[in-house]
Parts: sequence; structure tokens; C-alpha cells
Amino acid sequence: MTAFTVLILNGPNLNLLGVREPEIYGQETLADIEEACLERAAALTIDIDFRQSNTEGQLIDWVQEARQTADGIIINAGGLSHTSVSLMDALLGSGLPVIEVHISNIYRREAFRHASYISRAALGVICGLGGHGYELALDALSRHLTSSD
Repeated sequence: MTAFTVLILNGPNLNLLGVREPEIYGQETLADIEEACLERAAALTIDIDFRQSNTEGQLIDWVQEARQTADGIIINAGGLSHTSVSLMDALLGSGLPVIEVHISNIYRREAFRHASYISRAALGVICGLGGHGYELALDALSRHLTSSD
């Protein structure tokens, strides 16, 4: 029996992990990250719903649906982190705890990546730890949900 359900959302271009700029994002694919998340979630007795879209509106729709289906959200919004007020508003409006994840260290990259609208809606941000950041986000969200329960 699982205690909680966590929606894990991945934004534009994350479907290209392992191929796109491996010197920045590494060799790990999104499928590798999903598998690691499934293993970590099982250890935490959490159900996860792992999704990816290149479309901002789809991500917003999923966040809105999560109000009825999930206990928390982990999101790597990719480039939308730095541009999407609408996605931030959806996350804030969800009423759910949110952890923001970035595979690369956004603070060691271009200046425009240093500001994230998604961070405004997040309990915390994990960046620069590759795919392992998702597992850390699951740990943090599990701890938060358990202490809030």
C-alpha cells in the first residue's frame, strides 16, 4: 500500500536526455531517470506518475489535474522554468507541495538561467546533481508529506 502519489513532470527537450548536449546533461536518458525514480519511490512506498511534454499547455493541464490525483509535484520544467509565468501560476494554484529539479547547475550557466519562475512555487530546488536530483526530490517530498500528514 502506498502512502502518497507524486506527479513528476518533465518539460521541453528532456526527452532528448542522453543525446542532447551530453557534456552538460550527461549520458543518462529520461527513461533511466524514470527507472531510478520508480525504484526510489517503491522504497518510500510512494506511487509516481512520470510524464514529459514539450508543450507548455500540456504541463499546465497536468498540474491542474494533479489537484485531484496527486499529493505533490516534482518538476523539471526545462527552459520553461525561466519563461513561464502561466506554469508558475498553475503550480501556485494547485495547493500542492512542489520540488523543482534541474539536472545541470543553473547557476554555473548563462545568466538568464539563474532566475526561475518555478522556484516561486517550490518548497525547494535541487540542481546540478544530474538525474540523482530526482531521487533526492522524492526523499524530500516524502519527508514533507509525512511530516504534514
